[in-house]
Amino acid sequence: MAAKNNKKKKNAMGIKKATLISNIIIYVILVLMMIVWLFPFICMVLESLRADADTASITGHVIPEVWGIDSYKRLFQETKFARWYLNTFITAVFTAIFQTFFVLSMSYTLSRLRFKGRKFLMNFMLILGMFPGFLSMILLYKVMSWVQLTQANAVVGLVIVYCASSGMGYYVSKGFFDTIPRSLDEAARVDGANRFQVFYKIILPLSKPIVIYTVLTAFMGPWGDFMFASYMAHAENKGMNVAVGLKDMIDKTRISTFYTAFCAGGVLVAVPVTTLFMFLQRYYVEGVTGGAVKG
Repeated sequence: MAAKNNKKKKNAMGIKKATLISNIIIYVILVLMMIVWLFPFICMVLESLRADADTASITGHVIPEVWGIDSYKRLFQETKFARWYLNTFITAVFTAIFQTFFVLSMSYTLSRLRFKGRKFLMNFMLILGMFPGFLSMILLYKVMSWVQLTQANAVVGLVIVYCASSGMGYYVSKGFFDTIPRSLDEAARVDGANRFQVFYKIILPLSKPIVIYTVLTAFMGPWGDFMFASYMAHAENKGMNVAVGLKDMIDKTRISTFYTAFCAGGVLVAVPVTTLFMFLQRYYVEGVTGGAVKG
């Protein structure tokens, strides 16, 4: 009996030791990955705080010899960064509002209603979503230019384009709605609620994680978009977003002059999304995992 107990203790200790070693290896790998991912951003922050004697040039050292916020001052005084930032913020906020409404409405409809052609519609949107969006960029630019929603008016055009097909991204939200019992809908309908009241007063309050997930993803898309935004406003500061404006700052004729200011702009661009994600990451993860079910 004593031999058996000793054997069990040895096995338990062996399992604990193996678990400890595996956890140490995992944490070491995660720390190394974090360092690799954060190193470029840390370098950018340090460059933005450099106030060396020759602040306009690119140096070979990462840590500034002289610290200061001159780059941030130059960013606002010598460029149209405030305008670009406002354009991006307006585009991202309105896109987040409209996209969230369209995505959640489409997801709830496909989750709760059964109608002819429902499966075909879901499969069609799934297949259509496999084609990369840049295939239609030239055509979209032509259409927007015909209605004068490019260049100076690019903000409105970008919001329309970003929201136009947003209902096709219903997959995660529909999966989350599928996890909510249909009996809640039926009970509310018996009490006299219509479909919109069920959706607005019953389902949405229970779906905070997926709502926040949808808002965050809808906000982050326009905030960091460069490819299509550069088509819509490539020659007019009034319609540029921050990505296009910052790229324009560091062309080959001006990179030596505005490099540190460019780094300062990159830091300011990262602040809103990083802050939002840090405060709402719990809901973001719950939304992803809650929607990752078979619908």
